[in-house]
Amino acid sequence: MKILKRVMLAFIFIILLVAGAVYVYFKTAPQIGGNLQGDRLERAKKAANFQDGIFQNTVETKMSMSFTDLRKTLAHYLFADKSDKYPKSTIETIPFDKSAFSNANDSSIHLTWFGHSTILLKVDGVTLLIDPVLEGERASMFSFMGPKRFPYTEYPSIEDLPKIDAVMISHDHYDHLDYATIKLLKEKVNQFYLPLGVGAHFESWGVPKENIVEVEWWQETSIQGLKLAFTPTRHFSGRGFGDRFKTLWGSWVILGKEKSIYFSGDSGYFPGFKEIGEKYGPFDLTFMECGAYNEAWSEIHMFPEQTAQAHLDLKGKLLMPIHWGKFDLALHPWKESVNRLARSAEEADIPLFTPEIGQLISLTDSDETEPWWKKVD
Repeated sequence: MKILKRVMLAFIFIILLVAGAVYVYFKTAPQIGGNLQGDRLERAKKAANFQDGIFQNTVETKMSMSFTDLRKTLAHYLFADKSDKYPKSTIETIPFDKSAFSNANDSSIHLTWFGHSTILLKVDGVTLLIDPVLEGERASMFSFMGPKRFPYTEYPSIEDLPKIDAVMISHDHYDHLDYATIKLLKEKVNQFYLPLGVGAHFESWGVPKENIVEVEWWQETSIQGLKLAFTPTRHFSGRGFGDRFKTLWGSWVILGKEKSIYFSGDSGYFPGFKEIGEKYGPFDLTFMECGAYNEAWSEIHMFPEQTAQAHLDLKGKLLMPIHWGKFDLALHPWKESVNRLARSAEEADIPLFTPEIGQLISLTDSDETEPWWKKVD
């Protein structure tokens, strides 16, 4: 009996020790970022969609999975064939040409996609870097576990990039906001456009407060003649335990002298796309989320067919899928999302823009893109 009691006490001690270590980690790990407090919290309290201490979606959004959803998801992870969830071979990416990007003229929109949702964009001569995840190997708070990036022939670093006028962030999830990347960017970028609350992360990482512009939904700002507007999405935020909905999330509208662009960030399908299209559309190009969907979390990530419909709601012309091609974040095969979107786009007569990873391309070259992923195992 005494031995059993000692074993139980030892077990409890180990649990408390592990719990304490986890608590300390989440309180001290720098990559998790800062907290919504002080002047930032007071500003958040005045926001139209901030209630009960958190930011709210514009429509009711289910965040918790039912028992049936959990059972199906677990069964899939344990028993389903996962051989096509991750590329079997290395993805041949195009080496980024820093000089060519810097020298690209201002007569068109130029861009390079680095996989997932990371876009380097030049509009009217202004260079923007959106949702940069370039240095970290995993979309995770941990360096040793979590979704690991797909094998590429080239992984450009911050040092490989040209002069950047501004960085723009859609929300603070790890596959859109990478601590290691921002730590390097803060030395070469003077302007960061962020959702309200995300500035706390950046300040904790050493970005000067005067270099940060935090915006709320429907708020407009500008940089060197470009109008930027932060618009709603149906999603959520959070980088650690207990901070879900503590920072804002959203999408970006970029209005140039002649061209207009929409960047979706992450979102479930919702009426807000039509509202954005009515206010700021039509858009010459939309960067639209296409990947990481599942029936169990269908209210925070769109299915590919919904991506096509959202593009139409936005009054978009050319559609470029993002949020795919770099991380395994769901249960579906890695190429399924873009293949499904391609079918939906063809049915709806939507021009699809699919540059290769690392490719420097302009809107005037949009007809030159091909379904490159079909050549990858």
